[in-house]
Amino acid sequence: MKKRLLIPEWILLLACCAFFFLWKVSSFGLIGADEPRYAQVAREMLDRHDWVTPTLSGTAWLEKPALYYWQTITAYKMFGVSDWAARLPSVIDASAMAFALYWFLRRFRPGLALDGALMLVSSAVIIGFARAASTDMPLAAMFTIGMLCWWAWFEGGRRGFLAGFYVFLGFATLAKGPVAAFLAAAIIAIFAATQRSWRTLIASLWILGIVIFCVVALPWYVLVQLRNPQFFRVFILEHNLARFGTNMFHHPEPFWYYVPVALLSWVPWVLFVVAAGSWAIRKMRESGADALNTFLLIWVVTVVVFFSISTSKLPGYILPGIPPGMLVLANYLSERFQAKPHALLVILHAGISAALIFAALTLPYTLLQHRVSWNSAETVPLIVALIVGAGVAILLFATGLRGLRVATLVPAVLVVAIAIRSGSAPLNDQLSARAVSNALQQVSLTNLPIAGVLISREMEFGLQFYRNRPIPRYELGNAPSGEHLVVARAGFQKAFARDVPGRKIVFLRSFPEQNLEFYYVGAR
Repeated sequence: MKKRLLIPEWILLLACCAFFFLWKVSSFGLIGADEPRYAQVAREMLDRHDWVTPTLSGTAWLEKPALYYWQTITAYKMFGVSDWAARLPSVIDASAMAFALYWFLRRFRPGLALDGALMLVSSAVIIGFARAASTDMPLAAMFTIGMLCWWAWFEGGRRGFLAGFYVFLGFATLAKGPVAAFLAAAIIAIFAATQRSWRTLIASLWILGIVIFCVVALPWYVLVQLRNPQFFRVFILEHNLARFGTNMFHHPEPFWYYVPVALLSWVPWVLFVVAAGSWAIRKMRESGADALNTFLLIWVVTVVVFFSISTSKLPGYILPGIPPGMLVLANYLSERFQAKPHALLVILHAGISAALIFAALTLPYTLLQHRVSWNSAETVPLIVALIVGAGVAILLFATGLRGLRVATLVPAVLVVAIAIRSGSAPLNDQLSARAVSNALQQVSLTNLPIAGVLISREMEFGLQFYRNRPIPRYELGNAPSGEHLVVARAGFQKAFARDVPGRKIVFLRSFPEQNLEFYYVGAR
């Protein structure tokens, strides 16, 4: 019977991964500065047949290790260079993490393995980063799989799991640097201290495992340092230590920044994650309590506190601390599966579902900066949201926690489907350089170089990826000497005309969606 049930569960999980992570993953272009920059670095490594030194515009770009680039190069080789292929590594890594969590729960805490995996797959931050070309998901996936392997060794005693821990910790170190090893060591050490079991910590320091870690992680670090003597200064001193301890990269946030970020990351399950965390803390005080919950809580808190201490803060930093929250919730639901949740919890959870439906239905208005008119047909989203919220509440009141999966997943599927179908086009037009690049394709002089005038970093890196050439900036004194096209912030023709005196300037078209204008500039 179990084998019969296993296949449909795997199929359902695979289908959910495909929907939440892969469906229409390229319906809008690369967004922000990081996505196109990482994608372009991988393309340049592919073009140079160099798997060691990341470059951008032909210059060594040593801010991040190589794992994401290797994955993306492989995707480019298989499917060609595209924004879809650039996002594929995150899709695969997130799916691997979900299946690892499913396997872990089936083996060590059977009962709600599928629920735990589906809760992870449908969490807001997991969906977001699984659909992004970035190094955050590779780190989170490798780190999570590694920590699950460590617990599998701790509970089961098989050295193969400990070897797996060191393998995936090596991959995590290749994803984003030594922070992975530091966090793993801190979590395990704190857990060993709470259990008064220093033997656990000592046994974890397996000599062969350390050798495995070094074999996986160190060769690239050694090679890139030998080829680029500045690597240690740029990567370790600046992009690890200085990023952590100073405001060198201009991402300051208050100490408590990651509390709301973590809560938003667990949406739509957030209220039950909080309830599960409270339950797990109470359980810790009981004799014979499940040590796994203690380990998971330490995992979450260590990641959040560590990055809260950091001066530089970005939302994706705490991504490795999100999966253990879902494991705590799975354990909570497994023990209280037949229980009735508190009425206030049900109402608030239904309210979150309703709010998400409303946000998805009104997303095009928000992106197009239109106000929702409450006296017109735009009131329909509010009515639909209220109906969905009421349905969630009724189902939970009728079935208790047994109905939580359906009551939450169905609205989550609707939210993602509506948001992607209705929001992708305006999101692409408003925020992505792909739309600008496509507009430039309509200009007859498409083979000319392109320069930028007062454009954002996001646009500069985006155009560099979609046009596959550097974008010189006028304001930096880099106006090309030959004929070229200019992408300028609207209204600044006179300003950049002073940089090219006597040269022919022709207005080509405007791109009002992003407040840009296109010009032709003749040669000197």
